[in-house]
Amino acid sequence: MAMQPQLWPQVLGALACNHAILSCSMHPRSAWLGPNMTRLPDTGRPTVALTFDDGPDPEVTPRILDILDAHGAKASFFLIGRKVARHPALVRELVRRGHAVENHSQRHSLAFACRGPWALWREVTEAQRAIGDACGEVPRFFRAPMGLRNPMLDPVLATEGLSLVSWTRRGYDTMRRRPEPILSRLTRGLAPGDILLLHDGSSALDADGSPVVLAVLPRLLDRISALGLRAASLSEA
Repeated sequence: MAMQPQLWPQVLGALACNHAILSCSMHPRSAWLGPNMTRLPDTGRPTVALTFDDGPDPEVTPRILDILDAHGAKASFFLIGRKVARHPALVRELVRRGHAVENHSQRHSLAFACRGPWALWREVTEAQRAIGDACGEVPRFFRAPMGLRNPMLDPVLATEGLSLVSWTRRGYDTMRRRPEPILSRLTRGLAPGDILLLHDGSSALDADGSPVVLAVLPRLLDRISALGLRAASLSEA
Protein backbone atom coordinates (compact mmCIF):
# COMPACT_ATOMS: atom_id res chain seq x y z
CA MET A 1 0.00 0.00 0.00
CA ALA A 2 2.94 2.31 0.72
CA MET A 3 3.88 2.08 -2.94
CA GLN A 4 0.30 2.75 -4.10
CA PRO A 5 -0.91 5.91 -2.35
CA GLN A 6 -3.95 5.99 -4.64
CA LEU A 7 -5.32 3.04 -2.63
CA TRP A 8 -5.03 4.78 0.73
CA PRO A 9 -8.54 6.33 0.72
CA GLN A 10 -10.19 2.97 -0.03
CA VAL A 11 -8.18 1.12 2.64
CA LEU A 12 -8.74 3.79 5.27
CA GLY A 13 -12.43 3.83 4.40
CA ALA A 14 -12.65 0.05 4.81
CA LEU A 15 -10.92 0.23 8.18
CA ALA A 16 -13.27 2.97 9.36
CA CYS A 17 -16.28 0.95 8.22
CA ASN A 18 -14.98 -2.14 10.02
CA HIS A 19 -14.51 -0.22 13.28
CA ALA A 20 -17.95 1.38 12.95
CA ILE A 21 -19.63 -2.02 12.48
CA LEU A 22 -17.74 -3.47 15.46
CA SER A 23 -18.67 -0.49 17.65
CA CYS A 24 -22.35 -0.77 16.72
CA SER A 25 -22.41 -4.51 17.37
CA MET A 26 -20.88 -4.01 20.84
CA HIS A 27 -23.46 -1.37 21.81
CA PRO A 28 -25.25 -2.53 25.00
CA ARG A 29 -28.66 -2.78 23.33
CA SER A 30 -27.46 -4.28 20.04
CA ALA A 31 -28.53 -7.78 18.98
CA TRP A 32 -25.96 -8.13 16.20
CA LEU A 33 -23.79 -10.47 18.29
CA GLY A 34 -26.66 -12.69 19.42
CA PRO A 35 -29.96 -12.57 21.31
CA ASN A 36 -30.19 -9.62 23.69
CA MET A 37 -33.30 -8.89 25.74
CA THR A 38 -34.01 -5.16 25.76
CA ARG A 39 -37.72 -5.50 26.53
CA LEU A 40 -39.94 -8.10 28.13
CA PRO A 41 -41.80 -10.49 25.83
CA ASP A 42 -45.26 -9.20 25.00
CA THR A 43 -47.58 -10.93 27.46
CA GLY A 44 -50.29 -8.29 27.51
CA ARG A 45 -49.73 -7.74 31.23
CA PRO A 46 -49.12 -4.20 32.62
CA THR A 47 -45.67 -5.10 33.92
CA VAL A 48 -42.22 -3.50 33.88
CA ALA A 49 -39.04 -5.25 35.02
CA LEU A 50 -37.02 -3.51 37.71
CA THR A 51 -33.33 -4.43 37.75
CA PHE A 52 -30.39 -3.43 39.95
CA ASP A 53 -26.70 -3.84 39.09
CA ASP A 54 -23.34 -4.04 40.88
CA GLY A 55 -24.45 -5.38 44.26
CA PRO A 56 -24.86 -6.72 46.77
CA ASP A 57 -23.95 -3.71 48.91
CA PRO A 58 -24.34 -4.15 52.69
CA GLU A 59 -25.29 -0.49 53.18
CA VAL A 60 -27.57 0.15 50.20
CA THR A 61 -29.16 -3.18 49.26
CA PRO A 62 -31.06 -3.70 52.55
CA ARG A 63 -32.55 -0.21 52.27
CA ILE A 64 -33.63 -0.92 48.71
CA LEU A 65 -35.26 -4.14 49.89
CA ASP A 66 -37.26 -2.21 52.49
CA ILE A 67 -38.46 0.29 49.87
CA LEU A 68 -39.49 -2.52 47.54
CA ASP A 69 -41.36 -4.27 50.35
CA ALA A 70 -43.19 -1.07 51.25
CA HIS A 71 -44.44 -0.79 47.65
CA GLY A 72 -45.15 -4.48 47.12
CA ALA A 73 -42.62 -4.56 44.25
CA LYS A 74 -40.16 -7.21 43.11
CA ALA A 75 -36.89 -6.85 41.23
CA SER A 76 -33.96 -8.68 39.68
CA PHE A 77 -30.52 -8.07 41.19
CA PHE A 78 -27.54 -8.57 38.87
CA LEU A 79 -24.79 -9.51 41.32
CA ILE A 80 -21.00 -9.40 41.14
CA GLY A 81 -19.56 -12.76 42.16
CA ARG A 82 -16.78 -11.54 44.40
CA LYS A 83 -19.24 -9.31 46.31
CA VAL A 84 -21.57 -12.27 46.70
CA ALA A 85 -18.74 -14.22 48.32
CA ARG A 86 -18.30 -11.42 50.86
CA HIS A 87 -22.01 -11.05 51.66
CA PRO A 88 -23.73 -14.42 51.18
CA ALA A 89 -26.32 -13.75 53.91
CA LEU A 90 -27.48 -10.67 52.03
CA VAL A 91 -27.92 -12.73 48.87
CA ARG A 92 -30.03 -15.22 50.80
CA GLU A 93 -32.12 -12.33 52.09
CA LEU A 94 -32.76 -11.17 48.53
CA VAL A 95 -34.14 -14.59 47.68
CA ARG A 96 -36.09 -14.88 50.93
CA ARG A 97 -37.92 -11.64 50.10
CA GLY A 98 -38.95 -12.95 46.70
CA HIS A 99 -36.47 -11.21 44.42
CA ALA A 100 -34.41 -12.78 41.64
CA VAL A 101 -30.61 -13.05 41.71
CA GLU A 102 -28.79 -12.88 38.39
CA ASN A 103 -25.24 -12.91 37.02
CA HIS A 104 -23.22 -9.71 36.47
CA SER A 105 -19.80 -11.38 36.14
CA GLN A 106 -17.27 -12.32 38.81
CA ARG A 107 -15.17 -9.14 38.95
CA HIS A 108 -17.00 -6.52 36.83
CA SER A 109 -13.78 -5.76 34.97
CA LEU A 110 -13.67 -2.60 32.86
CA ALA A 111 -11.88 -4.73 30.25
CA PHE A 112 -14.60 -7.41 30.15
CA ALA A 113 -15.50 -6.75 26.49
CA CYS A 114 -11.85 -7.15 25.48
CA ARG A 115 -11.40 -10.59 27.01
CA GLY A 116 -10.99 -13.85 25.13
CA PRO A 117 -13.26 -16.90 25.42
CA TRP A 118 -11.41 -18.53 28.35
CA ALA A 119 -11.42 -15.35 30.45
CA LEU A 120 -15.09 -14.72 29.64
CA TRP A 121 -15.96 -18.29 30.61
CA ARG A 122 -14.23 -17.85 33.99
CA GLU A 123 -15.99 -14.53 34.64
CA VAL A 124 -19.39 -16.05 33.93
CA THR A 125 -18.97 -19.45 35.57
CA GLU A 126 -17.25 -18.22 38.73
CA ALA A 127 -20.08 -15.76 39.37
CA GLN A 128 -22.66 -18.43 38.56
CA ARG A 129 -21.06 -20.73 41.11
CA ALA A 130 -20.70 -18.00 43.77
CA ILE A 131 -24.37 -17.08 43.55
CA GLY A 132 -25.52 -20.69 43.57
CA ASP A 133 -23.33 -21.50 46.57
CA ALA A 134 -24.62 -18.47 48.49
CA CYS A 135 -28.34 -19.01 48.09
CA GLY A 136 -29.07 -22.21 46.16
CA GLU A 137 -30.57 -20.26 43.24
CA VAL A 138 -28.99 -20.56 39.79
CA PRO A 139 -29.18 -17.35 37.70
CA ARG A 140 -31.08 -17.47 34.42
CA PHE A 141 -29.95 -14.11 33.07
CA PHE A 142 -26.62 -12.37 32.50
CA ARG A 143 -25.85 -8.69 32.09
CA ALA A 144 -22.39 -7.72 30.89
CA PRO A 145 -20.42 -5.13 32.84
CA MET A 146 -21.48 -1.73 31.46
CA GLY A 147 -23.49 -3.72 28.92
CA LEU A 148 -20.42 -4.22 26.71
CA ARG A 149 -19.42 -7.58 25.25
CA ASN A 150 -17.73 -9.15 22.24
CA PRO A 151 -18.65 -11.95 19.81
CA MET A 152 -17.15 -14.62 22.07
CA LEU A 153 -19.59 -14.06 24.94
CA ASP A 154 -22.70 -15.60 23.36
CA PRO A 155 -21.28 -19.17 23.13
CA VAL A 156 -20.19 -18.92 26.78
CA LEU A 157 -23.68 -17.93 27.88
CA ALA A 158 -25.17 -20.75 25.83
CA THR A 159 -23.06 -23.36 27.65
CA GLU A 160 -24.38 -22.06 31.00
CA GLY A 161 -28.00 -21.75 29.88
CA LEU A 162 -27.97 -17.97 30.43
CA SER A 163 -29.86 -15.34 28.45
CA LEU A 164 -28.29 -11.92 27.84
CA VAL A 165 -30.28 -8.95 29.17
CA SER A 166 -29.61 -5.25 28.72
CA TRP A 167 -32.34 -2.66 29.31
CA THR A 168 -34.99 -0.44 27.76
CA ARG A 169 -34.11 2.64 29.77
CA ARG A 170 -31.52 3.58 32.37
CA GLY A 171 -31.21 6.57 34.68
CA TYR A 172 -27.41 6.90 34.88
CA ASP A 173 -27.66 6.85 38.67
CA THR A 174 -23.96 6.03 38.95
CA MET A 175 -23.08 9.45 37.53
CA ARG A 176 -25.96 11.83 38.25
CA ARG A 177 -26.37 13.18 41.76
CA ARG A 178 -29.83 14.72 41.45
CA PRO A 179 -32.91 12.47 41.55
CA GLU A 180 -34.99 14.52 39.09
CA PRO A 181 -33.06 13.85 35.85
CA ILE A 182 -32.67 10.18 36.77
CA LEU A 183 -36.39 9.83 37.37
CA SER A 184 -37.18 11.68 34.15
CA ARG A 185 -35.05 9.33 32.05
CA LEU A 186 -36.66 6.28 33.64
CA THR A 187 -40.28 7.41 33.36
CA ARG A 188 -40.47 9.43 30.13
CA GLY A 189 -42.58 7.25 27.84
CA LEU A 190 -42.61 4.39 30.35
CA ALA A 191 -44.66 1.50 28.97
CA PRO A 192 -45.49 -2.16 29.70
CA GLY A 193 -42.58 -4.43 28.88
CA ASP A 194 -39.85 -1.91 29.70
CA ILE A 195 -36.74 -3.12 31.53
CA LEU A 196 -35.44 -0.45 33.91
CA LEU A 197 -31.84 -0.25 35.15
CA LEU A 198 -30.72 1.16 38.50
CA HIS A 199 -27.79 0.33 40.80
CA ASP A 200 -27.64 -0.86 44.38
CA GLY A 201 -23.85 -0.90 44.04
CA SER A 202 -21.86 2.10 42.75
CA SER A 203 -24.74 4.56 43.15
CA ALA A 204 -23.78 8.21 42.97
CA LEU A 205 -24.22 10.27 46.14
CA ASP A 206 -26.71 13.11 46.30
CA ALA A 207 -26.08 16.54 47.84
CA ASP A 208 -26.62 15.09 51.32
CA GLY A 209 -24.11 12.30 50.78
CA SER A 210 -26.77 9.60 50.48
CA PRO A 211 -26.92 7.12 47.55
CA VAL A 212 -29.15 8.86 45.02
CA VAL A 213 -30.93 5.60 44.15
CA LEU A 214 -32.60 5.70 47.58
CA ALA A 215 -34.26 9.00 46.70
CA VAL A 216 -35.18 7.90 43.18
CA LEU A 217 -36.68 4.49 43.92
CA PRO A 218 -39.76 5.47 45.99
CA ARG A 219 -40.73 8.12 43.47
CA LEU A 220 -40.17 5.70 40.59
CA LEU A 221 -42.38 3.08 42.19
CA ASP A 222 -45.09 5.66 42.84
CA ARG A 223 -44.93 6.69 39.18
CA ILE A 224 -45.11 3.07 38.01
CA SER A 225 -48.20 2.54 40.15
CA ALA A 226 -49.83 5.78 38.96
CA LEU A 227 -49.50 4.56 35.37
CA GLY A 228 -51.33 1.34 36.25
CA LEU A 229 -48.15 -0.72 35.94
CA ARG A 230 -46.53 -3.25 38.25
CA ALA A 231 -42.81 -3.65 38.99
CA ALA A 232 -41.59 -7.23 38.85
CA SER A 233 -38.42 -9.29 38.48
CA LEU A 234 -37.47 -10.58 35.06
CA SER A 235 -38.41 -14.15 36.03
CA GLU A 236 -41.77 -13.08 37.42
CA ALA A 237 -42.55 -10.86 34.46
